[in-house]
Amino acid sequence: MSRKRRTFTTDFKKQVVALYESGKSRQDIVSEYQLTASALDRWITQFQQSGSFKEKDNRTPEEQELLELRKRNNQLEMEVDIFKASRADHGTKIEVIKRNRHIYSVSAMCEVLQIARSTFYYETEVAARKEQEKAEEERELKEKIHVIFNKNRKVYGTRKIKEALSKAGYTVSRRRIGRLMRELGIQSKYAQASYKPMTTQPNEDPVGNVLDREFQVVEEMSVLVSDLTYVKVGKRWNYVCFLIDLYNREIVGYSAGKCKDAVLVQRAFATVNRPLGNVKLFHTDRGSEFKNVVIDELLSEHKIERSLSHKGNPYDNAVAETTFKILKTELVNGTHFSTLEQLSLELFDYVNWYNNVRSHGTLGYLSPVEYRNLALKEIV
Repeated sequence: MSRKRRTFTTDFKKQVVALYESGKSRQDIVSEYQLTASALDRWITQFQQSGSFKEKDNRTPEEQELLELRKRNNQLEMEVDIFKASRADHGTKIEVIKRNRHIYSVSAMCEVLQIARSTFYYETEVAARKEQEKAEEERELKEKIHVIFNKNRKVYGTRKIKEALSKAGYTVSRRRIGRLMRELGIQSKYAQASYKPMTTQPNEDPVGNVLDREFQVVEEMSVLVSDLTYVKVGKRWNYVCFLIDLYNREIVGYSAGKCKDAVLVQRAFATVNRPLGNVKLFHTDRGSEFKNVVIDELLSEHKIERSLSHKGNPYDNAVAETTFKILKTELVNGTHFSTLEQLSLELFDYVNWYNNVRSHGTLGYLSPVEYRNLALKEIV
């Protein structure tokens, strides 16, 4: 157990010294009063030299001069350290004092920089309060970003999160959102979109590219585009077909199956819940699943004109290609589908979210259904 440090009054020290001068032995005084010999010797010397027990009253002229020189040296070092700030603006001076307060006294620096101590402490308190408010704001923003990110299948990047925050009344830059996402350890699933060149020989057919990359359509359900993609189910490849309305990028029909054939496309058409008689053009690539007697008869029945991409050129069907890129990124990648039934159920849920909730940059960050409904309101 450590010994508690004792303190002694001036009167006590005088009495002890008086006992020594009256003849009481040094050893007896140390023993009876539980003192150290060095302390008693120091008191005797101090009292005999100056009659005072204060350190400053017992220094030699040389010691006093050395102490003053050291003090002056520290003052000069401080003035050199902050000399450049002496003509700086007020805010810079405050920062200089804050950065050096662990080295020099605040009062000395305030004197050199000609700033009132009360001003420094007030502004330091205000700055601390602002930092606290900023930290609280960041915490709140992080919570909002995390909720938006998770509610949207962890696929939204800075653009869409910015729009979602804007709708909620927050004005935040994409750069700041990106920084907060990094701090949260979250990242959109997206990578840079890319197309692989077609290596198989496309279906030979004289039908041309009627659409000709005119992807902006002003009439609902007037132009549908379609494509197929593959999805691993268990250990086998299964396939998904989408029918997309170019007007608002809505997935109006879809199907999943074990075979990449016309029946898969036919089943996708069967899920469309709006009149096919409004459709004027149906655009796809030149795959045999689209160019066959079954699909020819279906299109003929509803008087729908056919349009085919140029041979081996996926950019002619860019909207469908992009939609499948989105599907792979947001649903398929990282998900294990054990059965076709599971894939169909997940696809049902995803298409509903895609059409009704997911914001699209090409639609002014509205969902396809929001975009369609807004247009209907404007017409009315």
